Amino acid sequence: MFNKGDKVTVLDDAMDGTVTAVNGDQISVLTTDGFELKFSGKELLKINSDELKMGLSVQNVSQILKEKEIPKPRSFVKEKKSKKEVAVPEFDLHIEKLVKNFRGMNNYEILTLQTETAQRHIEFAIRNRIPKIVFIHGVGEGVLKAELDFLLGRYDSATFKDGNYQKYGSGATEVYFKQNV
Repeated sequence: MFNKGDKVTVLDDAMDGTVTAVNGDQISVLTTDGFELKFSGKELLKINSDELKMGLSVQNVSQILKEKEIPKPRSFVKEKKSKKEVAVPEFDLHIEKLVKNFRGMNNYEILTLQTETAQRHIEFAIRNRIPKIVFIHGVGEGVLKAELDFLLGRYDSATFKDGNYQKYGSGATEVYFKQNV
């Protein structure tokens, strides 16, 4: 591809020169600054005298730079979901999601409303044979989580664990129901 005496330019540097020797893919170039440097054939671009007079063809350089560009890996992994997969019901037990105005309620009334709501959802899931539900309770001081754990412990058909940390942080509980066949 390159012969002794060819005018070349270096792709990654602002350097031009003349080929002095070709040894396989190793090409020796005498730069216009007077240095003898070795390059591989992929790093050089041959230019003819017309391009030297007009300036290097921009199209050739951009095409070669595009070829040399390494594609960037995707920064996220997309979960593949099967077509049969059904969305898991999520229930947010934060008080502001349950009632419009909770200003007149004390902590006991708020906690009672949250646990009664959770109990209704648990019983609904058992009746309708829903295999899994998620309660979003938030982190806070852990009072609602402890009350929810106590409530779930009363159901023989229910097992539970902390929710998916990537999705919910540490403020959710996943509940699984054993189904009688």
